[in-house]
Amino acid sequence: MKWMSCVEWVSGVMLSSLVLSAMAAGPDDAKGLWLTVEKDAVIEFKPCADRPSALCGRIVWDKDAGTPADTCGVLIAQLERYDNDAWRDGWVYDPRDKKKYKGALRVKSGDLHIRAFVGVEVLGQTEQLKRVAALPDTPVCKS
Repeated sequence: MKWMSCVEWVSGVMLSSLVLSAMAAGPDDAKGLWLTVEKDAVIEFKPCADRPSALCGRIVWDKDAGTPADTCGVLIAQLERYDNDAWRDGWVYDPRDKKKYKGALRVKSGDLHIRAFVGVEVLGQTEQLKRVAALPDTPVCKS
């Protein structure tokens, strides 16, 4: 068995740290377009217009656009700060039951996880969204 030199060991540790850092999600990883698991809506996450340091999510595509069930333009999340690998201290809105909940949002393995909860985060429910590069062609949300 060959023993590593101190330089080889330090180099290996530094390389491992760089790889892990590159894999860890940061506050900007949540920004962009995300498709719901039901594939019925796309939510865009970006800095809030009135709070640039906060993150807001708005429905920018809805399969029901132009119908009475249309949710285009609905603000579904406003989270105030990024801490411990998640956006926190805000709310998420579920347009299905028309209720606001406490919320947390994090990116894991390239997917967006939105957790809605009452009380403590551990007692909540999580929705998983997939990143998309562009909005589907139809139907179109009116601005």
